[in-house]
Amino acid sequence: MADSTSRFGFVAFAETWNGRMAMLGFVIGVATELLTGQGILSQIGLG
Repeated sequence: MADSTSRFGFVAFAETWNGRMAMLGFVIGVATELLTGQGILSQIGLG
């Protein structure tokens, strides 16, 4: 059983921060597309 004070592994604290960072990355990606007029893949040379 996992320790309830653990901050690593599949615990609520880690999953909450993982979700927040994913949302932040998505917003930054969309903002970059709007500012440059290019898609994310074309910006990194894959599109």
